[in-house]
Amino acid sequence: MVKVKFLGHAAFLIEGSKRILIDPFLTGNPQAAVKPEEVEADLILVTHAHGDHIGDAVEIAKRTGAKIVAMYDIANYISEQGNVEVIGMNYGPTEVDGVGIVQVPAWHSSSDGKYSIGNPCGYIVKLDGKTIYHAGDTFVFLDMGLFSELYGPIDVALLPIGGHFTMGPKEAAKAVELLKPKKVVPMHYNTWPPISADPEEFKKLVGDKAEVVILKPGEELEL
Repeated sequence: MVKVKFLGHAAFLIEGSKRILIDPFLTGNPQAAVKPEEVEADLILVTHAHGDHIGDAVEIAKRTGAKIVAMYDIANYISEQGNVEVIGMNYGPTEVDGVGIVQVPAWHSSSDGKYSIGNPCGYIVKLDGKTIYHAGDTFVFLDMGLFSELYGPIDVALLPIGGHFTMGPKEAAKAVELLKPKKVVPMHYNTWPPISADPEEFKKLVGDKAEVVILKPGEELEL
């Protein structure tokens, strides 16, 4: 059994034979369901260099010994922040400790707030026979239609719906149409006023294209 736990904002913990933490922004996150010291992980995936996504990755990796996977340039940047094991990659598939990982494009930016660092991405994770897509921060784009064709079927897609910096509900619903996931979980909304959004509106727009599961921080979905 694979569990996908929403930790708030865009942070998720995928638990099966391995524990995979994605975008662990916990310190300073008003939605955070846990503290950094309460999280265990084998792998940490970072979608881009913004602080609300790199978050506590380095601190958690130091404590747990988790490997951090990120875009090559971002991995180099992370390695300068502390003595942690990083795996730099670029768009494409790989395998880390038995976990299938595909780094896929995302339409966004990536910086430390001052300088651009690498490119943003999303991840398709294959664990224990299940396929999970974390979109990172992105707008909708037609190439999403290739993801299920190449790596699907997608059991659950984790999609931003907050607008302003990412897709809003309308665009995310179109992404569902392209991705064809079995289930979809909205993320990256209502953390701060600029990204206020109604997940029920998103659910209505998706209709019967997929099962929309609205998770509160701390709640989990079993696959």
